[in-house]
Amino acid sequence: MNAGASRLRLADGPRYRLRDLFTPLDTLLASGGDTRLALDPQSRLNAYGCAPMPTDDIWNFASSTASSISEPAYERAALAREELMHRSLFDEVDVAFDARVEDMRDALRGHLQLPPRVDVVFSPSGTDSQLHALFLARAAFGRPPVAIVVGSDQTGSGAAATARGHHFSNVTASGVSVRKDGPVAGLAGDSIAVPLRDAASVIAQRGDADAEILRAIETTVARGAPVLLQIMDSSKLGWRAPSDACLDEIARRWPGKVKIVVDACQMRLGRRRLRFYLDRGYMVLVTGSKFFGGPAFSGALLVPKGFSRSLAHGAEIAPGFLDYASRSDWPKAWGALRSRFESRPNFGQWLRWEAALSEMAAYYAVPGAFRSRALAELAAGIESMIALTPSLGAVSAPRQTGIDDEEFCRTTIFPFTLLRQGRPVPIADSNAIYRALACDVNGDIDGSAADRQVAAQRCLVGQPVRIDPADDAPYAVLRLCVGARLVTEAWSTDAAKAQRNLQHILDRIAHVLVKIELLLGGADGPARAKTVSGV
Repeated sequence: MNAGASRLRLADGPRYRLRDLFTPLDTLLASGGDTRLALDPQSRLNAYGCAPMPTDDIWNFASSTASSISEPAYERAALAREELMHRSLFDEVDVAFDARVEDMRDALRGHLQLPPRVDVVFSPSGTDSQLHALFLARAAFGRPPVAIVVGSDQTGSGAAATARGHHFSNVTASGVSVRKDGPVAGLAGDSIAVPLRDAASVIAQRGDADAEILRAIETTVARGAPVLLQIMDSSKLGWRAPSDACLDEIARRWPGKVKIVVDACQMRLGRRRLRFYLDRGYMVLVTGSKFFGGPAFSGALLVPKGFSRSLAHGAEIAPGFLDYASRSDWPKAWGALRSRFESRPNFGQWLRWEAALSEMAAYYAVPGAFRSRALAELAAGIESMIALTPSLGAVSAPRQTGIDDEEFCRTTIFPFTLLRQGRPVPIADSNAIYRALACDVNGDIDGSAADRQVAAQRCLVGQPVRIDPADDAPYAVLRLCVGARLVTEAWSTDAAKAQRNLQHILDRIAHVLVKIELLLGGADGPARAKTVSGV
């Protein structure tokens, strides 16, 4: 089993000891997850082109997908490991680890300005957290709910499986081999998908999403089943649904029959908005590895007061679910539930969260006025450049306008299609160009020295989102993304320097767009990209 998909094991048994922490830091950061964390033996990059060590030579505008770890976050992970080693000289590793994870719950609540009554359940990824939400909803209802997934076409690839209580990979983060898309024993159930793309348009959010969501709930409740409604904030293309008015109607019509979990894994929402959801009793899926730029993957489920009551006497545990959590993932206050799970410290998950928390701390240390201005200026510049690039077609996202959105009333995901003669290029070519952007393709460009310099720069953009038109061939949407790290690195108490830093970011984005133009240019453009299709 590869290192990225296995848990650390000892020859003399599964118990963790101090010597496990001496594993190379890069290996630890890529451990304790599923196969998505596996590193290519040659490039030492995962499937998203990201490394478990700092890679300053790769420009990252891919925070909607994944990011390589930054130098400060890497240093924090190294220090965290040293601190745990020191504590483990006085306590068992399991005990010291459990105490640190509990402290991290307080740290996460502090960064997000959440009250102590909000519980935090950590996980290796947002996809794992979806299974945790399904488990908690089932415990609260006392029977299996039907999961209704809003934005089923705009969420992670594993969501279709986890919504039904099925395995989303062929190995769990605890290293147990399973059958991908097979049922998780004792947790499997039914689900309903509610896509957000308007099939009648090129790419736009459907206008009848609220009505479709209400119909799905009404039909499900009418046949006597409770509902776990997974709503979206924000999707891969930056969309949010349903509307607040729709949420009000759901609360009025079906009290006690619908539990809501918010897919906020992108973390592109204001802290007021986050509290709004939790105050209404919604669970919220979050990550430290999207907007905040922590290393992939780090997931958590925020649980409002009330859910813990259904766990007080020990909820029934689905046998297959035991492989999707360890004791330290659950809050210490949930003693009855914790006792059912193995004490199995996940050092990779923990260190990725240590890194993510340091990124959150750095972002929120930047004055709010600058955060808002930076996102506004970057949005204006990126939108203008996409609009002025002939071979790109902008995909507009509905803007959020509520006061609780804070700086996130600004767009931070900028989707676009690749065009040739006004039409989207085939999906295979889009995928090839996406891969070529992450590579030095200087040798594949027959142009000027300036062109070759552009082609040599490695840069990451958001992973292609597949679009399947009703009456045309499939194509893909790429995404330029603004993440917390861009804002953090741009900030300076010297206003002139901060402005120069923002302009430097926009210059790099212009460079990315020129490279796309080079790869698209002429009949042999996609062929050039295909020379690196194995990356």
